[in-house]
Amino acid sequence: MSHQQPDPARRRILQKSGIGALAVTALAAGMGVQSSPAEAQGVNDAAILNFALNLEYLEAEFYVRAATGNGLAAADTSGNGFANNVVGGSKVPFTSSAVAQYAAEIAQDELNHVRLLRGGLGSSLVGEPAIDLNQSFITLGNLVGLPNFNPFTSDLNFLIGAYIFEDVGVTAYHGGSGLISNKQILSIAAGILAVEAYHAAEVRLQLFQAGAGTTTNNISTVRKTLSGANDDAGVLNADGTANIVLADSNGVAFTRSPRQVLNIVYGAPNVSKGLFFPNGLNGAVK
Repeated sequence: MSHQQPDPARRRILQKSGIGALAVTALAAGMGVQSSPAEAQGVNDAAILNFALNLEYLEAEFYVRAATGNGLAAADTSGNGFANNVVGGSKVPFTSSAVAQYAAEIAQDELNHVRLLRGGLGSSLVGEPAIDLNQSFITLGNLVGLPNFNPFTSDLNFLIGAYIFEDVGVTAYHGGSGLISNKQILSIAAGILAVEAYHAAEVRLQLFQAGAGTTTNNISTVRKTLSGANDDAGVLNADGTANIVLADSNGVAFTRSPRQVLNIVYGAPNVSKGLFFPNGLNGAVK
């Protein structure tokens, strides 16, 4: 993992900026916040940042465990709330050196996102909540025709597991973009959004080339159902051609609100816990 560590100057911008800046921080983590200013007024800065951090813990744990076999260090997970307890996850026995390199690269990016978010919270920092990387994938696998699915057993399974997360992050970025007011933070968010989109396209392309289009289409159908909107698509068009870039008819990324994102990671609409987060998120926004 050769990526650079988070820039301290960027952390200072996040710490000094107001609600718009923290909203962008949440976006930069790929998780989004409410796109309505009226909703945003009821959520303080720390709550927004912690909401993003909870979801970044999930992505980082998935990728770091897949790439290295180890979870996040205590220094990257401590804080207020439920004690962290991650179930599942192991180093993938990669047979493709290219896929192994993709995994290591994305793992470092997601770990950097966690550290960037944690750097702006001070005493209000929430710790990593309970995360399920075992039964959650089995449950989803049963819904899409992959019984006893474990994303840590092969290159292809890893890519399918990654697919479950990446498009959700990109749609959440778009969903919160209306809150951005600080131009410096907007620039940071735009850069991280680009990285998240690179991740998603990388995974989607690999799955198309591996012939896993039907599985991605099935996963996208489940995500659309949980989201309650026509805001997703797999890597196969109806005519069998590639659909690598996830975009609407205008060539614009789909958008999701925080509630829609939570519906997906909780595995059911309008609940406060479940699936990947068996005890829910830590902090005020759950």
